[in-house]
Amino acid sequence: MFSWRGKKSAPESKDPKKTPAAAAVGAAAGTPDADSASRFLTGNSDVDRRTVEVLLKTIARVSESSDDETLLEHIVDNSVELCGAERGFLILATESGETRVHVARTRDKKSISDNVRFSTSVVKRVLESGEPMLATVQSDAEAIEIGRSVFDLKLRAVMCVPLTKDRGTKGGARGALYVDSRAATREFTHRELDLFAALSQHIAITLEKRRLHLESIEKARLEQQMELAKAVQSGLMPRIPKDIGGLDIHGFYRPAERTSGDFFDFVKLKDGRLAVVVGDVSGHGVGPALITQSAQGVLRTGLRMSARPSDALTMLNQDLSERIDAGTFLTLLLLSIATDGRVEICNAGHHGPIVARGAQILIAEQHSLALGFSADVEYGVDDVLELKSGDVLLAFTDGLIEAHSMTDREQLFGEERVKALLAEHAQRGSSAETITLALAEAAFQFAGGKHEDDITLVVIRKV
Repeated sequence: MFSWRGKKSAPESKDPKKTPAAAAVGAAAGTPDADSASRFLTGNSDVDRRTVEVLLKTIARVSESSDDETLLEHIVDNSVELCGAERGFLILATESGETRVHVARTRDKKSISDNVRFSTSVVKRVLESGEPMLATVQSDAEAIEIGRSVFDLKLRAVMCVPLTKDRGTKGGARGALYVDSRAATREFTHRELDLFAALSQHIAITLEKRRLHLESIEKARLEQQMELAKAVQSGLMPRIPKDIGGLDIHGFYRPAERTSGDFFDFVKLKDGRLAVVVGDVSGHGVGPALITQSAQGVLRTGLRMSARPSDALTMLNQDLSERIDAGTFLTLLLLSIATDGRVEICNAGHHGPIVARGAQILIAEQHSLALGFSADVEYGVDDVLELKSGDVLLAFTDGLIEAHSMTDREQLFGEERVKALLAEHAQRGSSAETITLALAEAAFQFAGGKHEDDITLVVIRKV
């Protein structure tokens, strides 16, 4: 804690190079110790009782107040009253190291809105050192040495304390409480400085506790919202169709976080075919989940209205290209399946479907550009295949094949394991549900129960 004092009370400088004012800068008001918080007591019971009463009332107000802005104004008003100052400021430090005046008040408890000037040099010293400071100015030369603003404002007494719970922590203050006066007879004392510092320490501790409490409330609120978003998104996942003649269908979906950028859908087309959709928005979490829900709604509407499924894909691409951020895109596989097993494939940058015909594996690899890159792309049918009795078709997102090994992160679950499992179950004649769950379980076991990306599967078996 450093003290600015008048020339008469300043110790003589032993260094001839130092000016009297510079020597005054180095005059310490005492190093903080265990009983520094009680230095403001005088020994006069009446005076000390009033002092402690004011301090306790202010502390109680800080602890009990629920309105932050009103509380901060009250703190500054009490600081002005407590110190007999003319003006008071609450100055906050930003993350970039700059300062801004958050509250500025006069002795009659009015806000200062115009020409808010104060000793920035004193505030800067306090924030950097973490120590309280006071200055009593007895000449213009001393005022200029303390700071140009002190001279310009004709200030005669300045006092400033850091808002920190740990005195002397350099650069650790979140802000400062500052008071000043132009009255020639006003001189702040070390007792008032200690009282001011004790008050600021408690305020800093209380505000920090309140910040942590509000953060915990906000975290709980976000957790609740995320759980709600998860429930809503899960509820929007479609029911597995059971009344499609000749087809056994099952789907699986698990997000890496509480919300997902993956989705699957089933839509009955006007010509009686079933549209099966598997999509994957780049990334995962809340942002992709919002795009997912929007895209799913636009596509469902388009598929019900368009004569050709590929036209619905073109409309969705135009919609997304106008709205999503650069670098975000949607890969999507759209299968139009007739009851006789004919499948038209529209592939917008997605993994092609894998078909197991006994031990034989077929992959439809033709595809177009992912959605969201360019509004000018016209989508059409990329490939056609015929599902025969016993064939099993798998549509999936990359979370399945890119699951990392629990023992070696460089090793992925990969497409070959998927093909082998698919062929094995196709030869057994396993149901679509059995195959879906077997693939998902195998990937999770491979990754030790963890997955860093959303995983979505749709299995279609021609009965």
